[in-house]
Amino acid sequence: MYQAISGNRAKSLLVLILFLLVIVALGYAFGEWSQLGYAAPAVALIFALASVLTSYYYSDRIVLAMSQARPAAKENYPQLYNAVEGLSIAAGLPMPRLYVIGDTAPNAFATGRDPQHAAIAVTTGLLDKLGRYELEGVIAHEMSHIADYDIRFMTIVAVLVGTIALMSDWMRRFWWFGGRSRQRGAAGLIAVAGLILAAVAPVAALLMQMALSRTREYLADAQGAMLTRYPDGLADALEKLAADTEPLEVANKATAHLYIVNPLTEHKGMMNNLFDTHPPIEERIRRLRAM
Repeated sequence: MYQAISGNRAKSLLVLILFLLVIVALGYAFGEWSQLGYAAPAVALIFALASVLTSYYYSDRIVLAMSQARPAAKENYPQLYNAVEGLSIAAGLPMPRLYVIGDTAPNAFATGRDPQHAAIAVTTGLLDKLGRYELEGVIAHEMSHIADYDIRFMTIVAVLVGTIALMSDWMRRFWWFGGRSRQRGAAGLIAVAGLILAAVAPVAALLMQMALSRTREYLADAQGAMLTRYPDGLADALEKLAADTEPLEVANKATAHLYIVNPLTEHKGMMNNLFDTHPPIEERIRRLRAM
């Protein structure tokens, strides 16, 4: 497992570089179409980096606000604090900030740019419906995301995927509303290649994001189980979360990948599994039971 974690981190840098190269390629193609030259890829790269920096410093505040999470007072949630404090010590991590979402659907997520600026949010439904060992399993899973810097990486990837989708949309609009008339010779070939890239890149980037997210969920499950030394705690929690049919009202597609299980009811279905941010919960439970 440790080898998988090391490889996972190494691949993260390659993925980020690949995303940035796609953004530069889209900018170059747009520059050829619009006769802006090399200014277009430069602007595209600056825009992408600015988006990444903004998400790096402010993503946790934005996500917590979107989720309607409020700070959890220790006197009101002693069991939650006891679980997080104990697991923080076991993991050798600083105590994350704790938040509670007033929703009866059981779920949880971690956010922040690093272990020193991390936060864990849980729903009131999670606190009400899970036992002590199940709650510790969920918290250990989220602590593992913090330890592996998944919270930072997946936020940056989500921003880059959104940037690629936005740029591709701009390029397609430019193509249909006047851009085609400027294409001659080599520029025409670049235009065709750019149009193909604009059509394929958003889907490819989204699929890559989904694959990365699924891999990290498996690793966080395994690390969380090792942290608590009780895999059945997390497995039992996942079974309860899977059986619960209440929708999480504050969830949306921008934040769904952060939660321990997909909070969106519409993700269920054969076709949607391809674009699901989470691996099949049955497989996650099976792996935990086998540990």
